[in-house]
This record gives sequence, C-alpha cells and structure tokens, in this order.
Amino acid sequence: MNRKLRVALAGLSLGMGLGSTTLAQTKWDLPTAYPPANYHTENIVQFAKDVEAATGGKLKIAVHANASLFKAPEIKRAVQSSQAQAGEILLANFANENPIYALDGVPFLATTYGEAKKLYEVSKPATDKLLAAQGIKVLFMVPWAPQGIYVKKEIASVADLRGIKWRAYSPATAKIAELIGAQPVQIQQAELAQAMATGVIESYMSSGSTGYDTKTYEHIKNFYDTQAWIPKNAVLVNIKAFEALDPATKAAVTKAAADAEARGWKVAQEKNDEYKRLLTERGMKIHKPSAKLDADMRQVGGIMQADWLKVAGADGQAIVDAYKKN
Repeated sequence: MNRKLRVALAGLSLGMGLGSTTLAQTKWDLPTAYPPANYHTENIVQFAKDVEAATGGKLKIAVHANASLFKAPEIKRAVQSSQAQAGEILLANFANENPIYALDGVPFLATTYGEAKKLYEVSKPATDKLLAAQGIKVLFMVPWAPQGIYVKKEIASVADLRGIKWRAYSPATAKIAELIGAQPVQIQQAELAQAMATGVIESYMSSGSTGYDTKTYEHIKNFYDTQAWIPKNAVLVNIKAFEALDPATKAAVTKAAADAEARGWKVAQEKNDEYKRLLTERGMKIHKPSAKLDADMRQVGGIMQADWLKVAGADGQAIVDAYKKN
C-alpha cells in the first residue's frame, strides 16, 4: 500500500470516527416565552446544565428565552409536532383544549403554595393522561406567585374596573374581563411593556415577577395583592424524543427534572416577597384589597369555579373533591 493511499484511508477512518461522535450527541431545543432573568428561565437553564453534566455532554438542551424561537401560544404545538423537543408553557393558557388545563387558573380555588401543591398532585394523573394523548409529557412544573391586579388608578371595588383596558393572556383572564365589565386586550408577556407604554392596556392580573420583569412600575403604579390564584408553568417534552434516549440519559433527565421542580417551588416562594419589595422600591404602591374589592373578586371566582365544574364534568368534580378532602 503506497503512502498516499494509507494517508487517505487514515483520513477516512478519522472522519468516520468524528461522525460517530457527532451522532452520539443529542441536542434538544427548549423554547420559553419568558426573559432570561426570570426565575422560571433561570431554573430551566440550570436544568439544562444539570442534564449536560449528568450525561457527560451526551444530551445538550438549548434554552431559547423571551419567545425568541416560538411565541408563547405556539410552544405547545411546536413540542407536539417535534419542531422543538421540549418547551415551557403556562398550562392555563390552553383551557380551550381541555378544562383540566385551566384548573390552576380558577380564581380562589388554591391561594397558598400549600394549596397549589395539593391541587397539582391530585390533578397530575388527569393532566398526564391528556398530554400523553397529544404525544407530550410533563418534565416538571413550577408555580408563579399569587396573582394580583395591576391598575393605573386606585380602586375600591370591581365597579372601578368597568370599561378599563384589561390585558387578557389566557381564557381565565379573558373571562374575568367579561365578568367585571373590562375591555379585554390579548397581549403576551413579551409584548406587555410596549402595550403599557402605548396605552393599549391600563390594567392586568399577574404576579410580582411579571410586574418586575416588564417594568410595569414605569407605567402603572398600583398593585392590589388579591392572591387570587397560583398558576404553574409546565416544562413539556415530546414523548418520542424522550423515548429515543438511552436508559441512562432518560434517568439523568428525570432526575434533573425532579430537582428543577423542587428548586422552582422553593424559589417561587422566596421570590414572592422579594418582587413586592423590588416593586415598592421602584414606586409601586402595594395595596391590600378593600373588603369590598375582595368580596367582589371572590364572587367572580365563585362564578368561574361553577362554570369550570360544568365544563369539566365528572373528571373535574373528582379532582376538586379529592383536593377538598382533608
């Protein structure tokens, strides 16, 4: 064998070796609609780092923050259709697909972290079954802070919100707008700062973290801490993509997901008071709702709970019964 042929064959062998190394590495895309500094995003980035470390770089997860890869309403479909292997969604936003997804967005059903965790646990089997039928599964879920009302003017009752331009980002928040007589405007978080700056909205319900992340304090100066509900973000994975992993990599992903969920719940609770403090430092007035406003909002919640039970049927009733059981 002449020297040129030996060199050519050696090069071919090296190329094949590199190719097999490339094939052995798997890359996932994980889009989220929230900014890099949000604690949900930070938690997901840590999850991705934990997976890469545990698999020795065999599985790399690229996190795409701030709706840079897909907009919030597109992420679930992207995971279902394998356009992305994983993704983060606000589960309650998909209530139109099935009422079970809306459960943690029903006002005044679960208003503390302990209640929210219990509701999560009793509803998880039904949620998992629904998602599995769509080819996806939950890796982990992390809560937001209890939801309050951001509003330009000071309010004493629901009557003060009539006619106001209200951000609706989910079926639940759109329904609240209908019940209180506000004007719903569909705005996702990535568009929220501009919507406030241009006067497209004057009020919305969300958590302290959303108010801080979007610099709401530059445009709206009042936050009413109604603690109406505690929604959760779900990090989903395409089942086919997950099942394609080898057993050791699957175990690493599952372990990292469990760690991310535990860490996320802890951070969410710690951040709740921190965000309210940060908002106050930047000129936001944090109000305790008046007795009238609280009663009005709980009346809205009662209507929405009754409506939810009607559409959720026996499956929904069973979940609520299990949740309320001591």
